[in-house]
Amino acid sequence: MKGLVLIIPAAVLAMTAGQMNVYAQEEPEISAKAAAVISADTYDVVYSHNSGEKLPMASTTKIMSALLCLESGDLDEEFVVDSDAIHVEGSSMGLQEGDIVTKYALSCGMLLPSGNDAANAAAVRIGGSIEGFVGMMNSRAREMGLSKTFFVTPSGLEGEGHGSSAYDMAVLAGEALKNEMFREICSSTSIQLEYGNPPYKRWLKNTNKLLSLYSGTYGVKTGFTDEAGRCLVSACERDGKHLICVTLNDRNDWNDHMALYDYCFVETHLQRLELPENMTAAVAGSDKESISLYAEEIPEMTFYSSSPEDIEYQVIAPPYTYAPVNKGDEAAELSIILGGRELKRIKLYAAEDAEHISKQEEQSLVSELGKKLRRLFSGN
Repeated sequence: MKGLVLIIPAAVLAMTAGQMNVYAQEEPEISAKAAAVISADTYDVVYSHNSGEKLPMASTTKIMSALLCLESGDLDEEFVVDSDAIHVEGSSMGLQEGDIVTKYALSCGMLLPSGNDAANAAAVRIGGSIEGFVGMMNSRAREMGLSKTFFVTPSGLEGEGHGSSAYDMAVLAGEALKNEMFREICSSTSIQLEYGNPPYKRWLKNTNKLLSLYSGTYGVKTGFTDEAGRCLVSACERDGKHLICVTLNDRNDWNDHMALYDYCFVETHLQRLELPENMTAAVAGSDKESISLYAEEIPEMTFYSSSPEDIEYQVIAPPYTYAPVNKGDEAAELSIILGGRELKRIKLYAAEDAEHISKQEEQSLVSELGKKLRRLFSGN
């Protein structure tokens, strides 16, 4: 064996425990004016092409409009659409004057056939006027930290200053997908609804062809105007990893999203979080001052540039949980934070019982504690 030389490919030498790719990938060539791919869990930027540039984003605007609509409550309450609001150009869910709808139906009308009539009708119902609703959209954008985003219309039809960046739209999609109903709607290829005058059953079809073209896709929204070009926001899961992809002004968006997912899933890794030990919640009306907490769900997250060591945790609980508390009772929540942004909340449960004590027993305990404190400070 003397003189044997072992040649190890450089790509193998470069492998790390957290990365599964065994060769150096070449970034895909895409047609988009701007693009971003982020982890849907941590918002790590996996791919960026002009991702911070503010551009028109057409009907992907309706991600925000539909989210606000779903969050407004009373989703099954029937009402008559505003006649002026539904007279709008472009894509439609087919609303006519006098139609009876629900906010749930309007949300589906925005996310599937991309109805501009649905967006305007929801805006008037929720915000009192289109202008009032747009103010709500911009307020929520600021809360989400979307620094390059400004809304002028709820539908995405052009208005002076209306625009966003690929990165902002990816974050917006990530926040919207935390709403289970939003995710369910935008993941559907079609939905049967009942609306009209009088209401009757009809089907709405999703304009997002990627749901059928690429396995694991679960949303989110298409868009097109002459100024914005073709815009697409999508989300996808593979082997437990979740990514969000955005392309703005992209004539080849379906293929570009598929190529970007093929590339970015290899670049990312899934890792289980290590939750903090000794989590507790304060208790009142018991001989215990606090109870231990545990989580039934230990999240796994998709990482790229960050790591689990960067995660911060905060127990969210009332000032006191009043006894009796039984082991297994829901007692608090754990906020999972990265870079100052809350990524997720999970439920925490009591790991032990805390029995209720009577007022007399409580007073006795307080009295005994007072005696011990007096002896401590008196030196006896």
